[in-house]
Amino acid sequence: MTPGQPGGEQRRNVLEILVHSYPGLVVIALTTVPLAVAALWTLTRWRRRHDVPAGTARRRSAVEVAMVWATLPLVAMTLVPGPDAGSTAGAVSLEPLRDLATMPPFQVAGNLAILAPVGLLAPLRFPALASIGRITVLAATGSALIEVAQYALRLDRVSSVDDVLLNTAGAVLAALVSRPCWSGRKPGGSTARAAQSGRSTIPATRSRYWSRS
Repeated sequence: MTPGQPGGEQRRNVLEILVHSYPGLVVIALTTVPLAVAALWTLTRWRRRHDVPAGTARRRSAVEVAMVWATLPLVAMTLVPGPDAGSTAGAVSLEPLRDLATMPPFQVAGNLAILAPVGLLAPLRFPALASIGRITVLAATGSALIEVAQYALRLDRVSSVDDVLLNTAGAVLAALVSRPCWSGRKPGGSTARAAQSGRSTIPATRSRYWSRS
């Protein structure tokens, strides 16, 4: 402890360092692994009690838990109050690409990563989101809500349109990575045409995997 520094201030500084830094984020993620495992076990048990096959129950639960576990710490980091939180209104930046020009690389990477788990996994689990356009709308809406919350809660943070653009871009890029696994479920795509012709182009294992509850 720094001489003369109150214990409460010391703890607050440690918490800020832990949440604001990427190594600290890794620590938070690792410490929540037991909670994620417990959630996976609980969801799987619940589905098994509702007669969902064991393999399907595990896979669905794993995707849901992974999406939440990977997203929440990143979102929480964006809502940590600044030093003047509550005493001053946050800044607002509505000019596209203005902040991006001066944004350090680690911040760009962080903004791209915040909603990437949603873009990667949501189309796999939820048929209604198996579309790049829908993921774009979902990510943009979620990111805008985060920026509005930062301003409304007076967190002494900058609410920037560039954050929304980067968050959305990260989700879309992640969705493109997982697209080969869900593109067959796209409304009006190959699955719909196959259904009209009385045949299926999705392998049986994938069809069982992603069939709805």
